[in-house]
Amino acid sequence: MLTRLLSNDYPRSRVLAVLLIALLIALAGAPFLFPGVKALNVAAKVLVFIVLVASFDLLLGYTGIVSFAHTMFFGIGAYGVAIATTRMGPTWEALALGVLCSLLLSFLLALLVGLFSLRVRAIFFAMITLAVASAFLTLASQLSDITGGEDGLSFKVPEVLSPSFEFSDTPFLGVALDGRLLCYYLLFALALVLLLAMLRIVNSPFGRVLQAIRENEFRAEAIGYRVVVFRTTSSILSALFACLAGTMLALWLRYNGPDTSLSFEIMMDVLLIVVIGGMGTIYGAAIGAALFLVAQSYLQDLLRVGHQAASSLPWFATLLSPDRWLLWLGVLFVLSVYYFPTGVVGRLRAGRAKV
Repeated sequence: MLTRLLSNDYPRSRVLAVLLIALLIALAGAPFLFPGVKALNVAAKVLVFIVLVASFDLLLGYTGIVSFAHTMFFGIGAYGVAIATTRMGPTWEALALGVLCSLLLSFLLALLVGLFSLRVRAIFFAMITLAVASAFLTLASQLSDITGGEDGLSFKVPEVLSPSFEFSDTPFLGVALDGRLLCYYLLFALALVLLLAMLRIVNSPFGRVLQAIRENEFRAEAIGYRVVVFRTTSSILSALFACLAGTMLALWLRYNGPDTSLSFEIMMDVLLIVVIGGMGTIYGAAIGAALFLVAQSYLQDLLRVGHQAASSLPWFATLLSPDRWLLWLGVLFVLSVYYFPTGVVGRLRAGRAKV
C-alpha cells in the first residue's frame, strides 16, 4: 500500500524520512500542537505552497522549463473561487463552478503558451512567460467590476467551512470544533492527495520522458519522442496543479486580490523554495515550503527576542533588530545554497548514496 502511495519513490535517506514524517505529523496535528491563529495560518499557507511549489518543480525540476507565469495560474484558481462565490453566493455549487471554470481557463492558457512559446529556447521563453504574467496582473488590477481591482474580493464560503459554524460547544483538547478547523483539514487532505498525484506523475513513464528531455532534448527527439508535445503536456499539468493551489488559498483566506496571488514576490518565493528544497524532487517542495515559510513567519519574532537579550551590546542589538529580518532571511538563503547546493533533499540523498 505504501509502495503504491509513494509510487516507489522512497525518501532514500533516513534523515529525510524522519523529516517528512515529522512534517506530516506537524501539519496533521497543527491545530492541536501549535495553538494560536498565527500558527494555524502558517500551517495552512505551508499546505498551499507545498502544492504550488511541487507544481512548479514539475515544470522546472523535471522538464527543465523556466516559466515566470506560474503565479498567473495560481491567481486564476483563487479568482475563480472568489468571483463565483461573490456572484452566486456561498454555496458548494458556486465553489465547484469556480474551480471548474478556473481549471478550464488555466488549461486553455497553458495550452496556448505551450504551443506558441515552448519552441522558443531558454531565456526567451522565460521572458515571454514574464510578459504574459505581467499582462494578466495588469488586467486583474483594471477589471474592477469583475475582480475588485486593487482592493480585491472578499467573499463568504459555505457555512460549514466558516469560523462561525461550530460542530460542538465543547472544545476538544482546547481547540474549538468549528468550520475553520474543518477548512484546514480539507486543505490538508487536498494537499496530500495532490502531492501524491504529482509524485505518481513524475515516477511514471511520462515522468521519465520529461527527465530525459530535461537532460538532453535533442537526444529525446532523436529516439522518437515529440518534445513539444511532452513539454506542452507538462506545462498544462503544472498549470492545473497551480490553479488548484490557488483555490486552496482563496478558500482559506476568503479573500483574493492581485497582491495575494499574482504578485511577482510570490514567484520569487516559489523559486527560492524550489532551490532550498531541491529541484527535481517532489519531496523538496514539502521540506522547502515548510522551512522557508516558518522562517519567513517567525524570524522577526526570533530577532525581537535576540534584540532584547543583546540590549547590553548596542551594536549587536542593532544588528538583530526585527526590522532587518529580510537581511537575515537572505543570509539564511545564501548559507542554504552554499551548504546544500542541490537542495536539502538532494544533499540528504547524496549523503545516503555515499554511505
